[in-house]
Amino acid sequence: MILAAGRGERMRPLTDTVPKPMLEVRGMPLIERHVRALAGAGIRTLTVNLAWLGADIRRHLGDGSRFGVEIRYSEEGSRALEAAGGIVRALPTLEPGPFAVVNADVYSDYPFERLGIAAQADAHLVLVPNPPQHPRGDFGLDGGWALADAPRRFTFAGIAVYRTALFAGLDDGVRALRPLLVEAMAAQRCTAELYRGIWEDVGTPERLRALNSGDRLQ
Repeated sequence: MILAAGRGERMRPLTDTVPKPMLEVRGMPLIERHVRALAGAGIRTLTVNLAWLGADIRRHLGDGSRFGVEIRYSEEGSRALEAAGGIVRALPTLEPGPFAVVNADVYSDYPFERLGIAAQADAHLVLVPNPPQHPRGDFGLDGGWALADAPRRFTFAGIAVYRTALFAGLDDGVRALRPLLVEAMAAQRCTAELYRGIWEDVGTPERLRALNSGDRLQ
């Protein structure tokens, strides 16, 4: 699943007329980069959730056939349901079993083919070293387990694998993801890994400009 429903307030005025996932890095929309990378990793069925200017995303990606995948869409209306709410709404469109989720507004070379989840976990998170704009991080990491609180914390990359059990019994509606992850961590049902490759949160026009002028990007 690709989370693509957000309004992108910090990206205004760019996102007044272009959905944030359609902003381009070196000539390709962020969301298309994810679709191509997921297809390259052997994932053949994708769900994209839509809200703000969602028709533009649907128009660009279509049914996914030109990328070698099947793309399904989960509509959220005029207001995005946040990460967990969007996943709950989209569950009927997903194939059975664990599923990968990636935020449409990150840029990364993470190798999706290595994503997996342990039998004893309901969530597996990809963490990255803290970027300058988020120095305190989100979660700790100890022996492969994610920790809600730790002396040293890393930033959640917006890349994860979940089981439907993490969302069992939740009603449709606006819902944040972090409380569910913290509960899973308390129950030792959330693992994590640290990735040190390319990763950027494309959260502001300044960061987008930096990505488009950075020599290190491929």
